[in-house]
Amino acid sequence: MTAGTIRPLEPEDLATILAWRNNPATRAAMFTRHEITAQEHGAWFARAPRDRHLLLYEEGGVPRGFAHLTGARVAEWSFYAAPGAPKGTGTRLGRAVLAHAFRPLGLHKVIGEMIEGNAPSLALHAKLGFVREGVRRAQHWDGAAWRDVVLFGLLAKEHTS
Repeated sequence: MTAGTIRPLEPEDLATILAWRNNPATRAAMFTRHEITAQEHGAWFARAPRDRHLLLYEEGGVPRGFAHLTGARVAEWSFYAAPGAPKGTGTRLGRAVLAHAFRPLGLHKVIGEMIEGNAPSLALHAKLGFVREGVRRAQHWDGAAWRDVVLFGLLAKEHTS
């Protein structure tokens, strides 16, 4: 499958990404794991500052994933593919978002973090060229234990796709 497109998130997309975000498999990999209410979700969207880019990833006009970039020159990213999206969607989404981040947005660096033990996220960050920059030891309480948080970074000059 070929790469898709990135577009700004619109109010009419909110119900779709809320359903994706509340999917148990998606929530399991998040820092905030409770089920998000429609009211919380609407408030989150309404308070998006100027340096925050909320992006919908589509393939053939079909929504397949969501990404969030926050920052003016160095941006933190988060993302997730739609539950049940075709294999490889996460990689294609990541490549499209990074191309958008470094080209039209002109970012210097994209940073990310993940909870230790999330093997798919670890593999995806490596595939996209991110460098592991550190670990925040016992940083995140997941409700059962304190977990390490892994930090990643990718500079514009390192971006190849």
